[in-house]
Amino acid sequence: MAENKRDFYEVLGVEKTASADEIKKAYRKAAMKYHPDRNPGDKEAEAKFKEAGEAYEVLSDDDKRSRYDQYGHAGVDPNFNPGFGGFGGGFGGSGFGDFGDIFSDLFGGGFGGTRSGGASYNAPRRGDNVATRLELTFEEAAFGAEKDVNATRIENCTKCSGTGSADGTVETCTRCGGSGQVRTTQNFMGMTMQSTAACPACSGRGKTIKTPCNTCKGKGKVRRTQKVNVKVPAGVDEGQSVRVRGEGCVGSNGGPAGDLLVEIVIKRHKIFERDGVDVLCELPISFAQAALGAKIEVPTLDGKVSYDIPEGTQTGTTFRLRDKGIPYVNNRTRRGDQLVTVVVETPTRLTREQKELLRQFEDSTGPTPKRKKFFDTIKDLFD
Repeated sequence: MAENKRDFYEVLGVEKTASADEIKKAYRKAAMKYHPDRNPGDKEAEAKFKEAGEAYEVLSDDDKRSRYDQYGHAGVDPNFNPGFGGFGGGFGGSGFGDFGDIFSDLFGGGFGGTRSGGASYNAPRRGDNVATRLELTFEEAAFGAEKDVNATRIENCTKCSGTGSADGTVETCTRCGGSGQVRTTQNFMGMTMQSTAACPACSGRGKTIKTPCNTCKGKGKVRRTQKVNVKVPAGVDEGQSVRVRGEGCVGSNGGPAGDLLVEIVIKRHKIFERDGVDVLCELPISFAQAALGAKIEVPTLDGKVSYDIPEGTQTGTTFRLRDKGIPYVNNRTRRGDQLVTVVVETPTRLTREQKELLRQFEDSTGPTPKRKKFFDTIKDLFD
């Protein structure tokens, strides 16, 4: 129930005046904090993760956010209709009654026979976009994948074929003559003024139904969850969306369907991190390998590759492996690089013999150039 839901702004921890960027940053912070991968088995974290996703889905969409600000949770319920009563008023161009357009017609600029933008009340209207999320592995995001997602959307009722009528009988509204709108005349200060509004008899549809369909209650549309196949391009990144044309809510009066927007969530990798199209990786090596140089195997997205570590390599040194990074979106011939940062491990739990050998080694080499320079600087400063 909507009354049990927390305020979406409270869920993301932002003010109602927050910008789109602030909302996106707040969502990403919440998603990272409550992601199931970071909280395995934690039902409360899972619920908060879903709650944050629902809040972001509404507040990141200007149209839905506006309706939410005006009507609260009810404003983003596809079955909600703040306009005139009637069985079919709840599925306008955005999936809700066009309350603002009606007021516009009544109180200014509505003296013609059309709605704002020039479209008649029962003209074809495009369906709403719908949004969902898809979690990918690091490799799937890098090289692309084909996945099925569940999309909840408004569809034509299959029982009545979208007519809203139990017996298929739909009649032209006698009050508006099928136009979906009525014209009223008012006298004001000696002037005759005309305005148009949605027909109250048919809620602007231009048609009436005597026997409404039991399944959709005469609306002709129902809310369903369906599986949709999504082809994710190679190189997609966290927070980006993949658009699937025509897989959103069905349109009205023969208008086209909206689109499905699939937001990408990427699982954390055990070895790799990502920086744009570059892959970052830390590689531990031994003191001997760093001092003497060595041929080592480096893990990449394409498998292991051989690399020659030069002698005298210092910890923190970064090597670049060309074209071993993430493919550019929609351009698989171009790829980023892999940046490998070397971490020299200091040996622990040495035997007595090993310690003695290291002492001999230290005595034989003397101070290194960096250490000598450092201590000479200290001597100059404090002596």
